[in-house]
Amino acid sequence: MDLTERSPIMKVIIVGGVAGGATAAARLRRLDENAEIIMIERSGYVSYANCGLPYYIGGTITDRSKLTLQTPQSFRNRFDIDARVRQEVVAIDRAARTVTVRRLDDGTEYVEGYDKLILSPGARPVTPDLPGIDAGRLFTLRTVEDTYAVADFIDREQPRRATVVGAGFIGLEMAENLRERGLEVTVVQRGEHVMPVFDADMASLLHNHLREHGVELLLKADVTGFEETSDAIFTTLADGRVLESDLVMLSIGVAPESTLAREAGLELGMRGSIKVDATMRTSDPDIYAVGDAVEVTNVVTGSPALIALAGPANKQGRIAADNICGRESEFGGSQGSSVLKLFELDAASTGLTLTAARAAGIDADAVILSPANHATYYPGAETMTLKVVFERGTGRILGGQAIGRGGVDKRIDVLAVAIRARMTAADLTELDLAYAPPYSSAKDPVNMAGFMIENILDGLVDQVTWDEALELVAEDGDAILLDTRTAGERSRGGIEGALNIPVDELREHLDELPRDKRLLVFCASGLRSYVACRILSQHGFSCANVAGGYGFHTQVKRGSAAPHACVGDCGLPV
Repeated sequence: MDLTERSPIMKVIIVGGVAGGATAAARLRRLDENAEIIMIERSGYVSYANCGLPYYIGGTITDRSKLTLQTPQSFRNRFDIDARVRQEVVAIDRAARTVTVRRLDDGTEYVEGYDKLILSPGARPVTPDLPGIDAGRLFTLRTVEDTYAVADFIDREQPRRATVVGAGFIGLEMAENLRERGLEVTVVQRGEHVMPVFDADMASLLHNHLREHGVELLLKADVTGFEETSDAIFTTLADGRVLESDLVMLSIGVAPESTLAREAGLELGMRGSIKVDATMRTSDPDIYAVGDAVEVTNVVTGSPALIALAGPANKQGRIAADNICGRESEFGGSQGSSVLKLFELDAASTGLTLTAARAAGIDADAVILSPANHATYYPGAETMTLKVVFERGTGRILGGQAIGRGGVDKRIDVLAVAIRARMTAADLTELDLAYAPPYSSAKDPVNMAGFMIENILDGLVDQVTWDEALELVAEDGDAILLDTRTAGERSRGGIEGALNIPVDELREHLDELPRDKRLLVFCASGLRSYVACRILSQHGFSCANVAGGYGFHTQVKRGSAAPHACVGDCGLPV
């Protein structure tokens, strides 16, 4: 389409601003200078940084104006867009192509016609039907108004204790920021671990870090209700425990805000989300939908998914605008790439967890490594833990999880591209990534993950998890653990009953090893034990490398926080 050509004046109404709606509005104007564009937002803020809201409560962001990206006036000045706040679209007449709008300040209503309609209603916090759910000391966090309500309550009441119900992104960010404000914090999580976008073993590292920072963590704890008094709120758990605090943050997830679409008769998808095609068009050819309210395709499995993130919402808004203006554009799906700051740790993930991959029927496995974020001989090296999920038959990369104090987002971003491009482990080994000692190693952690997966797929080494290893040793007399760390390392902690032969002395002690048993080999991180497995297998021993090494075991099974600074690629001090 020649953008210089003048087209008939088109009227587009956008329901909801923030990421999807505001992006669609701006893109529409850039493509069509003549269009009449009206954006209707029920909150008082049409475009704001909702991902930054917890950091205002914590005091990292101090200027309220920094949370607002655009105002109705700035939209008018730059884009000639009519942005109306504190107004809510309450009905859609598809036959007449009109919407009914209610002014929230006075309750009056009016009708507005459209040629094209974009729905960007977002998602609403899940608020279960529990006793006391409407308590004044119970808060959710979704809008700028919610943020100010929490911040004003803290400033006014000076609370000492907070209960956070739910341990996803918002829950953990609020736990961190409330601790930064000096509050005692208890996190209550219904599931067995925090952050469902991580496998349980990786989430254990976050559990340890939360506890290090004084956060009480209650797992597999089901909330049954709340009771408020004049100066406290009590959270009751299914096991009878009662938690007293000064405020409760409820962050147990979000649900698609699709009431308007459902009442208009639009086709819905999973969990009541709005069903759209790749062009973001709904079942009505004149209505598009974007953002947290829509059903998308998981790019790894090809299955329907709900992924409430700002990045996909922005892309969807742009794609909807493109198609309205006659430009062919499609949304290829989402893989849920995300990153979380948790005190000093960064935690990032993309694609499928190993649990999710297997639940989807994929023959999947994973490697776990503990590389430094840059060359260990360069000052300031920090160790991260990286888990890469792959398909066994093809080596295709399915997902990645990383936790550490630096370089985490870089590696997850590379893996996100690899997943989108359907790369395999062999492709990871060939990636030409930027290297200098302050930034990486000559073999980047992503390259190393590729090498490790290739070794497994090529049959150079067998691998077992710690759960599998300990179960084999306990139940099968045909397997024993072999610790290939140094005697000094072993003296600081080890596995009871494991043989200890340092890898550098292994060849001298082969005659001491039983040939009628399977040797389950570990070191600090899995690097030296891999070398040991190659020695052993070529001398006729049956062996397997224990994924993650002893360092991972201590974090997952024993709740110990591993050192991050001044640690080499095999967990040894540098």
